[in-house]
Formats: sequence, structure tokens, C-alpha cells
Amino acid sequence: MNTLRFKLVSCLVAGLVLTAFTAGCASRSPAKTTGFKPITTAPVTDLAKVDRDLLQPPVEPFTLGPGDRLEIEVVGDVASRSRLVVGPDGKIYFYVLPGIDVWGLSLVDTQSLLSRELQKFVRSPQPIAITLRGVESQRIWMLGRLGTPGVYPLVGPTTLLEAISLAGGPVSASSFTSLTNASGLGSRGATDEAADLNRSFVIRQGRVMPVDFNRLLREGDLSQNIYLRPDDFVYLPSAAAQEVHVLGAVRQSKVVNYTNKLTLTQAVANAGGPVKDAYITQVAVVRGSLTNPQMAVVDYKAVMHGQAPDFLLEPQDIVYVPYTPYRTLNRYANLVLDSFARAVGANEGARAVTDDTSPVAVNIGVFSSP
Repeated sequence: MNTLRFKLVSCLVAGLVLTAFTAGCASRSPAKTTGFKPITTAPVTDLAKVDRDLLQPPVEPFTLGPGDRLEIEVVGDVASRSRLVVGPDGKIYFYVLPGIDVWGLSLVDTQSLLSRELQKFVRSPQPIAITLRGVESQRIWMLGRLGTPGVYPLVGPTTLLEAISLAGGPVSASSFTSLTNASGLGSRGATDEAADLNRSFVIRQGRVMPVDFNRLLREGDLSQNIYLRPDDFVYLPSAAAQEVHVLGAVRQSKVVNYTNKLTLTQAVANAGGPVKDAYITQVAVVRGSLTNPQMAVVDYKAVMHGQAPDFLLEPQDIVYVPYTPYRTLNRYANLVLDSFARAVGANEGARAVTDDTSPVAVNIGVFSSP
């Protein structure tokens, strides 16, 4: 690929030391260069270093929330058996008891609370048995190129590998037909496009988790097999996607369909152009694996004024227009990747909630005396 050289932002911002894209920052005349040259020869950020705590199962017990389904009965009194749903307010109504708030309580704590409350109405209370029949309050999102994408309940400790297996595994072009026929997937999300493990990610509380899907799924590296938490978002994109993501301080963050020789200015213009006060002298272009990305910083202002040549993009590039200048390259790269993951997660999540996903039955019983 032939791209044109552009002026480094290091010539414009004091204190930033970057490896030049050009032969020198003083030159104002554009010259041709070959290939995409990242700012650094090493990865700008290492997302594959997994904290050891992420590889340990959570020690907290399951806690109830709105939508969870319970079966409760007073032992020895079949007529008291009830199937209940935790209401939007976190309360359940059992037997002669008024509304009892169980939101955030474990099954054991819920049993103890019901036993104590029942003593106020029953002279000789009997033990209470509680069984969790269905989970709606704690879920994980498994979307993208998977055999059975959807929203799954998170009942107990679940690793990323277990969740991917539960969702049918990554879809490849060769396995698409058999997976679709076996699962009855139809139009629920899978296509004949293989999953792109280089750009797959897990989002937790708005941040990209340090997981290398290639190492986990192709090399069997269990150091990448983190335990998932409620509301984690796992996404495996298509390897055949011909698109560029434009994010940040633009009028409309969007996915731009890639066309031959798409340039930076064309992509930004397609997103409505930069907003007022955007810091356009440090526009980032991120390319490659999310765990080993390459990153270039383009002086978009110089390009627009004809003082530097335009920048040629490639499919799956991420373009980020910042609101403020960056101080460290790693933090800037992480900001771009987090923004990208959140944008993709929001779009794919919105699509997923319109699909009809069948609940997965679970059975966890609790029994103790008052």
C-alpha cells in the first residue's frame, strides 16, 4: 500500500516525543512513503497482560434482582408452594407476608429474611425452601460471529471460554451451514463470515478487558481465560467487514463503508466533519489487532489547509478525532480503543434486544431451618 507522508504532531505540540512519519518535520512539501508507519515500532499499548485476579472465580454469591424467578414453599405445606418473580422494585410476595425487598440478597440471606418475617404471622413456623428457577437480573452479552449469539444468564462462575462454548463458538465460513442447520439460528445474527479474533473484545463497565482471543482460542492459552461478570459484553466481529469507524469529536460517530482509496478527510467528512473546538491536529488512526495495535497521529488541520497530504485508510481502521490533546501515547491509544468498543457494544446491543432469546433454565436449591 502506498500512502502519502504527513507532518507529525510532535512538531506542533511541545513536549511530545514521537517517531516521525516523515523524513523531517521542517519540510512542508508532501512526499510519498510506503506502508502504514506507526508512531512506535513497539505496540503502543499492551492489552494482553491479564491481571491474575481476573483469572480467579468471583467469591461473591449470586444475588437476586428484578426478573429473577423463584420457587418458595413452607416445608410440609404443599399449598404454600409458589413460583414468584422478583418485581421491578426488588420485592417478592409470598404466603401471608407483605412485600419483602430481596434485591441484592443471596438465596441464603433471602431464606433467613423470609423465615424471620414469617415468625411474625405464624405461631410455629416451618423451614422454608427456596429454589432459583430462572435468572433475568444478571446476564452476559455474547454477540457477533457466534453459533448462537444472544443474551445469556450468568448464574455461577463462568469463564470466557465457557461462555463462548455456550454461545456455539466462533463461526467460520466452512462451519456456517452446519451451525445454522443444527441450531435453527436463521436470521438471528450469524452469517457466512468468519469471526475476526484479532478485533474481538470484552467490555466491562465501559473498558476493554485485556484479552487476546487469538491466544485463547487458537493457541489454548488459558492465561487469557478470564471469568466473566454480570453485564460483560463479548463481541466477535466479522473478518470480512469492509468498513472504517469514525469516532470522537465529529458530528455523528458512525461506521463508514470502505471504498477503494478512502482517505482520512473523506471518512471524517462522511461523519459530518469535526465539531467546534475539536483538537484536529492530533487525529488518531488505529490499525491492526486490538491487543497489539499500531497507531498514527495525523495533523488533520495541516491536511485541510493543503500543508500536508491526505492519509490513505484501510478496511477496519479506527479514526478518532480528539476533544483535547493527549499527553501519553498509551493513554491515548486506550481511549481510542475503549471508545471504539463502547460504540460497537452500544450498536450491537441495541440490535440484540430486539431478538427473541429463549431463557436458559437453572436450578439452585436452598434449604435451611428458621
